Amino acid sequence: MRPVHDDPGLLAPPATLRTDLPGGGFVLRSPEPLRPYARCVGEWLEHWARETPQRCAVAERAPSGDWVRLDYRRLREQVGRVAQALIDLDLPAQRPVAILSDNSIEHLVLTLAAMHVGRPSCSVSSAYSRLAQGDYGRLHPILQALEPALVYASDAAVYAPGLKDAGIDAIACFGRGAGDVPGAIGFERLLATPERADVMRAFAAITPDTHAKYLLTSGSTGRPKVVINTQRMLCANQQQIAQVMRFLTAEPPVLLDWLPWSHTFGGNHNTHMALAHGGTLHIDEGRPVGAAIERTVANLREVAPTVYFNVPRGYDMLLPWLERDEALARHFFGRLRMLFYAGAAMPQSTWERLEAVARQAVGTLPWMTTSWGATETAPAITVPNWKLERAGIIGLPLPGIDLKLLPDAGKLEMRVRGPNVFPGYRNDEAATRASFDEEGYYRIGDAGRLADPADPCSGLVFDGRVAEDFKLGTGTWVSVGTLRVRLVGALSPWVQDAVITGHDRDRVGALLFLSEAGRALSPRALAERLREALLDMHRQDGGGSASQVARVLVLPDTPDMAAGEITDKGYLNQRVCLARRAASVQDLHAGESALFRSPSWAHMVVAV
Repeated sequence: MRPVHDDPGLLAPPATLRTDLPGGGFVLRSPEPLRPYARCVGEWLEHWARETPQRCAVAERAPSGDWVRLDYRRLREQVGRVAQALIDLDLPAQRPVAILSDNSIEHLVLTLAAMHVGRPSCSVSSAYSRLAQGDYGRLHPILQALEPALVYASDAAVYAPGLKDAGIDAIACFGRGAGDVPGAIGFERLLATPERADVMRAFAAITPDTHAKYLLTSGSTGRPKVVINTQRMLCANQQQIAQVMRFLTAEPPVLLDWLPWSHTFGGNHNTHMALAHGGTLHIDEGRPVGAAIERTVANLREVAPTVYFNVPRGYDMLLPWLERDEALARHFFGRLRMLFYAGAAMPQSTWERLEAVARQAVGTLPWMTTSWGATETAPAITVPNWKLERAGIIGLPLPGIDLKLLPDAGKLEMRVRGPNVFPGYRNDEAATRASFDEEGYYRIGDAGRLADPADPCSGLVFDGRVAEDFKLGTGTWVSVGTLRVRLVGALSPWVQDAVITGHDRDRVGALLFLSEAGRALSPRALAERLREALLDMHRQDGGGSASQVARVLVLPDTPDMAAGEITDKGYLNQRVCLARRAASVQDLHAGESALFRSPSWAHMVVAV
């Protein structure tokens, strides 16, 4: 099969217009105008239910191991029934449906049903409900901020405890076990409701400005904010993508996808790509974590996707299986049109291994690409719509988008304007005002630069955050300021300050500046104290990789204020320290997991 990057009819040619601004900034925009797009997400479902009623829309594994499938006709029927049930419940206006559990058919049906009658939904990460020992310190503030009218979860035994003492007045709905929770209703009751004319009357009243979804920011700056996603944002973004990825309209995409719907990558970009083009979404219950990758591999033995999405860490975990199982690799690459990564930068070694196994399996390469965007942009802003030779390029603005780059502390800050940009944060006018500049551009907080300053069509390179926070290779945000304070506190009195590391790596690390008390210890005594303190920090936190420091390196000196490592306010300058001490960062993450690697405490590595 001819790769899409070799067929000029399947990808739009790379093109951009540059307008220079005073002071060294510039604006990039596509010369291709944005074409008309759907009024609302429900129009995609209505269209495909009429045109291809028997094509599989969504599939998931049943407990028996068999695939449960819904074609477009049955999906539309179930959406209509649940939408009518939501109307009949007479839920308070302006309050969303909150969904606490993982991706599933019920989850999708409820999300689409709510949008079909103009009520937004919000998928909340299931991790907040699964915390051990009844700690719902993250879940309850989120529910209180959302003020949902109805809360759904798949299993009452798992999720009902998280609703106790949540401080909300909402109907609880469960896929299983609703009878064990006083006042709760079962999802089967919603499905049993016959659809009436109310549904299509509500559907006809939806406008492009109607709130479709609420998504939570990653929380990299503290308590998550509630991002409004309108119908216009979601529909415009899929049209923008389709005008660049023309192959999507030529053949309905087939996906096998695990990415959680509580994030914009999985919930908007991928799921809506399948729905907008009448494709098929297979819900992957696997994860790129431990033994859960085996479930993904088992699914890939049965499902041959035409487009495949993952984070770099996911590809790293999948590659050994593809490299040692030629039949699996042939099946995986056999009809693959696009191999897509996002969430973090892909290491070049991973890129090259994917190329090698694809050539070995099928003799050619699928189109390997990425995108750049945000929860606030529904999400795609740029796509490199040409063959890439290596990782790192994030592409050019999609049709209908203005991308402004302004000089900022040695970098070019990127700001974006277009129909896919959000109107603001729910119930937070101050944060909304601060997020836009005087020309209406969203201040996304990322930096970029042209791969070739003399040729805008060479594409943009992601140049980090204007602020400090970064993503691990799993796509998880690390809150640098919060983690740094916790780490220095845990390592007191031996450590004076710390530089958090781990951008696009699997685990968090830190460079340590010692205090006098730390310098006074012998290397072995210092190493033992640091290790024990890190282990205590892990035990007390119990969180994921983004909140746990896995290894540290002791620096031989103190921060250099003259070199900018200390700000004029007396704070450690994370960005400057990382740049000046890049070799130490490399040593830290490439070193052996030994107790220490030097005869003194200088450049000692301690790992847990």
